[in-house]
Amino acid sequence: MMNRHKLNRLRCTLALFAFLAIAGRVVIAAASGPVTERVAHNSGTHQIAVFAGGCFWGVDAVFKHVKGVSQVVSGYSGGNASTAVYEVVSSGTTGHAESVEVTYDPSQVSYSDLLKVFFYAAHDPTELNRQGPDSGFQYRSVIFYANADQKKIADTYIAQLDRAKVFSEPIVTQVVPLKGFFPAEGYHQNFLARHPDNPYIVINDMPKLALLHEKFPQLYHP
Repeated sequence: MMNRHKLNRLRCTLALFAFLAIAGRVVIAAASGPVTERVAHNSGTHQIAVFAGGCFWGVDAVFKHVKGVSQVVSGYSGGNASTAVYEVVSSGTTGHAESVEVTYDPSQVSYSDLLKVFFYAAHDPTELNRQGPDSGFQYRSVIFYANADQKKIADTYIAQLDRAKVFSEPIVTQVVPLKGFFPAEGYHQNFLARHPDNPYIVINDMPKLALLHEKFPQLYHP
């Protein structure tokens, strides 16, 4: 029998498809066309960071409201191009995690600041292979580092959080190399802004934006 959390997510997904159908939009599965792989490129004022922390709808929205962030893309990372399709990733067997690719200006916001947002507002780093109502390997907590500096900063920051016992439970966030990022289907992009009244968004993701504003007012922008 399907558990309550998976059933809730299924209902939200079905509601989304119904909405798209009523609006006269046809969603074409990514499997019908080539999947575009994006490899992080950091140079000058253009820096890339990739994070995974549960459903990408809410994580995407949180980082879109951080000063110095110019773009956030929802997608998949950790697996291969051939399986970077929502319905397949949702099986939890592809190695992919629902992820976000954050493009930011380091002169306005540092990588360390992005980590603070990730750990304190975007998700709960103590939940293993789940986040809120969603469970599965695709919802694990991951920092995909693009270079040695990002790895060092992430490892150091997690060690500091552990020593300070900031969270009541152990941090389970993985720190792994970024091998590629695959943008998700179009209907997943900027989902919160386009569907602010979606029940899943209202219950699970709107509180994250409020938390961002509360904890990091100096980083928040409307």
